[in-house]
Amino acid sequence: MLTLLHQPLCPLSRFVRLMLAEYDIDARLLEERFWERREEFLVINPAGTIPVLIADGIPPIPSAPIIAEYIEETHVTAEGVDRLLPSEPRDRVEVRRLASWFNDKFHAEVSGPLVTERVFKRHMTLEQGGGPPDTASLRAARHNIRYHLAYIGWLARTRNWLAGDRLSLADLAAAAHLSAVDYLGDVPWNEDEAARVWYARVKSRPSFRALLAETLAGIPPAKHYADLDF
Repeated sequence: MLTLLHQPLCPLSRFVRLMLAEYDIDARLLEERFWERREEFLVINPAGTIPVLIADGIPPIPSAPIIAEYIEETHVTAEGVDRLLPSEPRDRVEVRRLASWFNDKFHAEVSGPLVTERVFKRHMTLEQGGGPPDTASLRAARHNIRYHLAYIGWLARTRNWLAGDRLSLADLAAAAHLSAVDYLGDVPWNEDEAARVWYARVKSRPSFRALLAETLAGIPPAKHYADLDF
């Protein structure tokens, strides 16, 4: 049994959870309050970041991209099940490029600041960086999401899925980050219909059900969050 150290609204944790669900891999979920920097957690991951995947017989696996590569390298899919990372090198480059776009750039400019300011800081002490949300950070993230959404819309209009003909890690990365922002009601879906239709396709997959069923104490989701026809 695998164990995933995560936070429910952490976009990077959600990316890993979607990947595990797509491959039907069971994992025990343990919430890690990473901002507390527990000594036991820092021994597991000195960087003090989540997610971290723990498997028997190997060192702890830190960070969403490394976890994704580990799963791709070690998990054997059933016959007829498509891989989330395609076999052709050219196709793999595009999937990795877009997955990195969302796990790095989108996270830095949009989902990371929004989740940190509106969710994580509620649980932090002042010494840990807690306190009222930084309105400038929120304003910048809500501005930045518009060009990211336009990019997703362009990809969705020109391809079947974001990186090509098949669902891939790129779609899961984008959907994971958008789902966290959508929980908070900060995605301007009315600005790009193609992006909304693409997200509805991913959101309707069985792998998304666990995410849509979760709610945070004291922070209810946006009214449309779990609606597949939004």
